[in-house]
Amino acid sequence: MISRMKTQVQCSGYFCGISVTQVLFFMALMVATVFSGAAARGQSSAQSSAQSSAQNAALAQQVEAIYPEAQMLYLDLHEHPELSGHETRTAEIMAGKLRALGYEVTEHVGGTGVVAILKNGAGPVVMLRTELDALPVTEETGLPYASKVTAKDDSGRSVGVMHACGHDVHMATLFGTAAVMAKTKDTWHGTLMLVGQPAEEVIRGAKAMVDDGLFTKFPRPDVGVALHDENGIAVGQVGVTPGYSKAAADSLRITVYGKGGHGARPESTIDPVVMAASIVVRLQSIISREIHPGDAAVITVGYIQAGTKNNIIPDHAEMGLTVRSYTPEVRQHLLAAIERVAKAEAMASGADKMPTVEHYESTGAVYNDTKLTQHEEAVLASVVGKNNVVHEPPLMTSEDWAVYVEQGIPGFYYTLGVADPQKLAAAHASHKELPSNHSPLFAPVYQPALHTGIATEVSILRDLLKGSSADVKKVTEEKQTGN
Repeated sequence: MISRMKTQVQCSGYFCGISVTQVLFFMALMVATVFSGAAARGQSSAQSSAQSSAQNAALAQQVEAIYPEAQMLYLDLHEHPELSGHETRTAEIMAGKLRALGYEVTEHVGGTGVVAILKNGAGPVVMLRTELDALPVTEETGLPYASKVTAKDDSGRSVGVMHACGHDVHMATLFGTAAVMAKTKDTWHGTLMLVGQPAEEVIRGAKAMVDDGLFTKFPRPDVGVALHDENGIAVGQVGVTPGYSKAAADSLRITVYGKGGHGARPESTIDPVVMAASIVVRLQSIISREIHPGDAAVITVGYIQAGTKNNIIPDHAEMGLTVRSYTPEVRQHLLAAIERVAKAEAMASGADKMPTVEHYESTGAVYNDTKLTQHEEAVLASVVGKNNVVHEPPLMTSEDWAVYVEQGIPGFYYTLGVADPQKLAAAHASHKELPSNHSPLFAPVYQPALHTGIATEVSILRDLLKGSSADVKKVTEEKQTGN
């Protein structure tokens, strides 16, 4: 492993000779070959190892050749982030670069979405997705290429904008992968479908693209692949999670109605603040008393808004909730129980008007096809080494990749380590965590993370695009599962 150096940006290996990072990247691919334990597939172990060694050496050179341009793209995208649904410059750049590589590019799919198709004879259709959008976060990393962008959000507020979730890493990685695949068409056959998805951070972009004909106007994928960076694992490592990987998310807005009046005359009012407070407490009993202890579920009340002055009891109060779950059964139970509790507390308070419960944002759980995940884990191990493939537990965070899985597309969603290994080890030793995604201090170690991202994406795509659609089906589950 290699730690990030202060001179990394000012003097990277591509402008000052061969860097330590580059040397270690080549070594990692070669070492991975020896220790990956790849299947012989009818050849002797020695023959298989020699073949894998040659393939990894060639891959390392291919990644190295495109890396300078991928790095420049990363730095440019990081400095110029755009909010969800407003990714016009980002989409134009990605579309232009993919078109220059020979892809057939369609823009404005589901808003600012980009679809790029590269056909290379008969074979499977494989989709690789990246997100385009950034977050309303003011960057505090102090990096020389830090974002200084501000913009108006959809409510008209002026906010800082930052790629605090690493979508710039994803886009630069996808570009590098696209370039390698376009220049090595003798290593695969079929149809490669690249998707630049807008508005992932507000879980609207995937649905918008599907509704705009993503799987009807373009070739329908046999399988889908996506990558996400992760600051909880070190650069050079990747993470896999078979089955449920991320939770379903439901955003609710509950408004309770009372009867306003003077704060000194509560007996003449129906206090919506007390009503809301009772609902908040009661909601947690749904988790502790109605959901099986083995089932993951979260109900968080993120805000309560009510009133204008300390001595005035308002006539209504509003609460904002996020609800997380994995299985459809638990999800349905949670949503029904929340509405039941809100109405029951309103009745207990003597309210004349029942609460309104608005379900304004949602996405299903991200489900990794277990058979496909097991298959691609071996592919990842052949690239980075078995010890660098980390088994990660499911998380209660969410993302709308689930929309594609719900369309019947078997999916493989894996994570890319972007943490400085020395800082990560120090954080673990002190029982702390490094700044995570969505933090204003989130700073991926893009070199060598981009190397690893490109190498692993290319390897996965080549693996899936080497046979027929029937061959792809053999490494996926017969029945898809998800919300």
